[in-house]
Amino acid sequence: MPDFFPGFTQREIKTSGATINLLFGGSGPPLLLLHGYPQTHAMWRKVAPRLAQDFTVVVPDLRGYGDSSKPPAGTDFTNYSKRALALDQVEVMATLGHDRFAVAGHDRGARVTHRLLRDHPDKITRAATLDIVPTLYRFETIDQKAATGSWHWFFLIQGRGLPEHMIGGDPEFFLRHMFGTLLRDQGAIEETAWAEYIRCFRNPETIRATCDEYRAGASIDLVHDRVDLAQKVKMPLLVLWGAGSGQGSGYDLLKVWRDHADDVRGHGIDSGHFIPEEKPDEVHKALKEFFST
Repeated sequence: MPDFFPGFTQREIKTSGATINLLFGGSGPPLLLLHGYPQTHAMWRKVAPRLAQDFTVVVPDLRGYGDSSKPPAGTDFTNYSKRALALDQVEVMATLGHDRFAVAGHDRGARVTHRLLRDHPDKITRAATLDIVPTLYRFETIDQKAATGSWHWFFLIQGRGLPEHMIGGDPEFFLRHMFGTLLRDQGAIEETAWAEYIRCFRNPETIRATCDEYRAGASIDLVHDRVDLAQKVKMPLLVLWGAGSGQGSGYDLLKVWRDHADDVRGHGIDSGHFIPEEKPDEVHKALKEFFST
């Protein structure tokens, strides 16, 4: 793997439900960075080393992704619920000596971030979500335009091995299609990063596990989210979105998130969906300012 994170240390940490591959580096207050689909921790390569000048930065592969383990889905896809993925991160951070920490998540990692705020409010100091609305809100308000832009939400949840079989026929084609439709800057992912993403995504178990994570998002996660609707998140929340992204730009994100959290601020960035790779300078600036407060 290329040295995307100079000076960082690689480690594997066994949690109660998985083995999490991660890197950590820097000094200062602890900051956890969570990636999205169909990526790995490498998506933070342009931002994490700069944040490490001010924070102790931890960049893991989520359960089911990258070089982290890929357990069976379990009953009702419980093993890939955001609750399970969030618990992994609490246990990882505790093992590294961080009982309280800040967190920023992009895409699926932002959904894990939202669950961290719900399930572990005593552990989180501040949080940032990049280019999402809450999962339940997305499903309950989706229209034709949003569904067309998020077609993979409904493809990946299909059963009987359908998406696994079809993606497995040409994983690189699928991966490049996913990025190509969601990137505004097609040059934002350099060839070394492409090679790393493809290396991980060629693993049939990665394809299966990431489908299970989406299946959880359309089932058990919604059960958990409905239970929490009456309670707002209390800690400060930064909401960033790509102004050219169909994932977030079609919503009034600040208004949506203020129904879920008391202290919300944020802004759009002139980017497609993959903001940390397309606009790393803007992401670094926003995260540094917010988490340094």
